[in-house]
Amino acid sequence: MAAWSALGIPTISAEAAEGTSTSATQFPTNRPATFPPDFLWGTATSAYQIEGAVNVDGRGPSIWDRFVHLKGKIIDHSTADVANDHYHRYREDVQLIKELGAKAYRFSIAWPRVFPEGTGMPNPKGLDFYQRLLDELLANGIEPFATLYHWDLPQALQDRYGGWRSRDTSKAFADYAGYVAERISDRVKHIFTINECARMVQAGFGTGIDAPGLMLPQKEINKVRHHVALGHGLAVQAIRAHARAGTKVGPAENIEICIPAIETPANIRAAEIATRELNAGYLTAILEGKYTDGFLTYAGANAPKFTAEDLAAISSPIDFVGLNVYMPNQYVVAGENSNDFALLPFAATYPHMDSNWLRIGPEAMYWAPRHVAKLWNVKSIHITENGTSAADQVSADGKVYDVDRIMYLRNYLTHLHRATSEGVPVQGYFVWSLMDNFEWADGYDKRFGLYRVDFQTQRRTPKLSASYYREVIQRNAVM
Repeated sequence: MAAWSALGIPTISAEAAEGTSTSATQFPTNRPATFPPDFLWGTATSAYQIEGAVNVDGRGPSIWDRFVHLKGKIIDHSTADVANDHYHRYREDVQLIKELGAKAYRFSIAWPRVFPEGTGMPNPKGLDFYQRLLDELLANGIEPFATLYHWDLPQALQDRYGGWRSRDTSKAFADYAGYVAERISDRVKHIFTINECARMVQAGFGTGIDAPGLMLPQKEINKVRHHVALGHGLAVQAIRAHARAGTKVGPAENIEICIPAIETPANIRAAEIATRELNAGYLTAILEGKYTDGFLTYAGANAPKFTAEDLAAISSPIDFVGLNVYMPNQYVVAGENSNDFALLPFAATYPHMDSNWLRIGPEAMYWAPRHVAKLWNVKSIHITENGTSAADQVSADGKVYDVDRIMYLRNYLTHLHRATSEGVPVQGYFVWSLMDNFEWADGYDKRFGLYRVDFQTQRRTPKLSASYYREVIQRNAVM
């Protein structure tokens, strides 16, 4: 009240306000939008972004280890050699998850920790770290969800085969997947194969802004994407062969999310068609066992070479689909013909978060799982990532009042509730990210965490958004 008075804003006492309430319009008590009773709330990280300890206990180098040490590749000239030092601080970080009340944690396993050369002799100390992490999670009532590949390819495979440019890497990934699944599936019931093929392929092999930093012609890009899809399928088969019965497996993908600009039946149908075609090189192939005619026609001479055996492996049956949802990729309207669609441009004034690429479009959280469920009859979906960067200024009291992140999360969760209330089979949500970390080419310049990390002292401090997410979890509702 005193602050308002100082600004010249008239105020009244609480007692006076209470006295006038009987003559004011009365509104019903807020009824929060609740999620299904068994809805799973979690948080997510990835190995390379938080672990550090890149030369510890026999870990081999990854393509990102080499990439970050090349001049000019990382905006703030940083590396992930130490990152969050999670390798040594994992017990502390598990307590952060527990403080949120989250019941699930999605993490990734660093392939070069387990197989320093990508293939050949495994490194027992590498897998031992994840065994300790799993024990700590389970001891604290947190269910582990493991991702086998979050972009940190062993450098040896890049040197030997050209990495994902060769199907030899697809086969090596399957061997690694089977080895790990056999040894963790006593405690891990959900395994994700590959994280974000779309981003990995385009940024790593098209624009060169991610490791391995290549700018290949389109024919080579399509070949890389095919080998990643093949690696996913072969890994599914290896997991089935080596994991314990009941282990569930699927991909985690950042699909091209196509949103009807105006929700008419024709535009909705156009957005569905666009979603199928714009994801034809990976997720559509996984779920349909073929490349669409539209994709092959558009690719022409640049189409990947494949066999019937390739497609059979790529479409190996999966148990769920993970979706990383950050923004709308396309707004769509219907074309002149029933199977046509038109992609609309984004205006220069379209709003975005702290990262320029992160356009604000909460409705993406509704349409992404709805499209996947309807187009491919998927019965189990997890939102494997959703979150935002924010400037995260530290206030005089030492706290971070990230109300912009809360705004973002509240609006996206509102649309997720719309999906679940309509029966879209979303079973869980993993906020990105548990804590600030090494954000790839942005280094430490962009912060996505619910916990602020001082990378000089490694101190973790909850932001206001951590309190918000704790309330969401506790009440199982949009807050």
